[in-house]
Parts: sequence; C-alpha cells; structure tokens
Amino acid sequence: MKDVTFGQYYPADSFVHRMDARIKILLSIAFIVAVFLVKSYRFTGFAACLLFVLIATAAAKVPFTRVLSSIKAIIIFVIISAILQILFNRSGTPLWEGGFITDEGLLSAGFIVARILLVVIGASLLTLTTSPVELADGIESLLKPLKVIKFPVHEFALIMSIALRFIPTLLDETDRIVKAQKARGADFESGNVFKRAKALVPVLIPLLISSFRRADELADAMDARCYAGSKNRTKYKKMRLTWRDLIGTLFIAALITGIVFINIYLTV
Repeated sequence: MKDVTFGQYYPADSFVHRMDARIKILLSIAFIVAVFLVKSYRFTGFAACLLFVLIATAAAKVPFTRVLSSIKAIIIFVIISAILQILFNRSGTPLWEGGFITDEGLLSAGFIVARILLVVIGASLLTLTTSPVELADGIESLLKPLKVIKFPVHEFALIMSIALRFIPTLLDETDRIVKAQKARGADFESGNVFKRAKALVPVLIPLLISSFRRADELADAMDARCYAGSKNRTKYKKMRLTWRDLIGTLFIAALITGIVFINIYLTV
C-alpha cells in the first residue's frame, strides 16, 4: 500500500514544483485530452506522450519508479481490460487457423492499455508535484466564475484538499491494521477470492471507525480555530504566473500539435 502514489506529495525544489498550481491542473487536463486525441493504433502518438512524461518527470526531479508505482493500484483493471479486448474483439485476421485471437484484438488491447497507463501516470505526476494546499487553491481559483451561480467553490476545493490529504493517512492506517490482524493470526493470502474478501472484514470495520474518528477530530479542530468557510478569508500565498508556466504551456501545445500531425500524416 505504500507504493500507491496517487494523492501523495513528493517534495522537491524543481522546475515543475515551482509552477503555478492552476497551470499544472490545466496542463494535466490538456495532457489527458492529448492522450485521447491519439487515433486508433497510432502508437507513435503514445510515444510522443511518453516522451512528454519523461521530460516532465526529469524536470520535476521525481524518480520515475515513483511515478510508475501509481500503476500498481490499477494493474488488475488494466489486465482485465486487455483480456476482454483480446477475447471479444473478433475483427481482423486470426493469428492461427481457426483461432479466436486476432491481430486486431491484440492491437486494440495494446491501445487501451497504453491509454489507461498514460492517463494514470499524468494524473499521479500532478499530485506528486503539487501539495494538497496548492491543489485546493488552484481548483478554487479556476472555479471562481461559478460563484456567479452560487456554487460553493471554496467548500468544494476544501473537500478535494482534505480527500487528497487523507489518502496517504488512510493507507498508513490500513497497513497498521493489517499488520495487527496478522499478528493475531489473521490470514489474508490463502484461499479463494471469496475467502480473502471475507478476511478483509476485520480490516474494513476498524478502518471505518478510525476514519470517522479522524473526521470528527478534524471538524473539532477547525471549529476551535473559528473556521467560517470563505467568509472574510484571505490567502497567505498569492498565486502568480511566471515564465515557467509559459514554457510548460508551450510544451503541451507542441505535444497536441505533434499528435494532430501524427493523426493526419502517419499511419502507425
């Protein structure tokens, strides 16, 4: 569980860490759009997206193995998606006479897997280089126009910040509960799927109780500090755009332009 990186912040003094949180959120959305712009079986477009991720990871001074760790949380989903594509995509030429696996099915599986992995890696890179407070401030700033229709922008950003902040906390709490149950003789590894799921009940109940207790303590702490939402609230740090944000925007614009070029002129 310590390998789950989504929602965890990796502190560093890097080019990406110093970028404005609002721009990083927008660039992450633009990267996801770029991934979905890649046409079917244009794996050159995915190669361009991977190159962008490698450059961004190097600029962020984040170990690439740390970024890849985010894949572990969805590896089962990725494998199932690939298997479904291989088994049920019957278009194309069979790999052997009378076979049910086709070249089109394999290409489709590879395409789906590449798309999912790139989206997850891009999202994890955002949370690794942006602290929960900066992320909440960025979301609140981007959603300010919604205040016209009385949308609770500040409260929504606060919920997002608390949720991201509690992800590593709950993972650590789960790890401690699992170790405590194993010390009492609990077995989480043997047996079939149903037996393993049943063995998780002694973990989920203490975890839920601990989560509610932490939420109650957080509410009391906020109330003791006279927290009143966005009313008369000021910011300690003002967000300002810098030359780093311009360079990041140019890089993502170049990526999208390159993918459009690949879709038009290349066939692989």
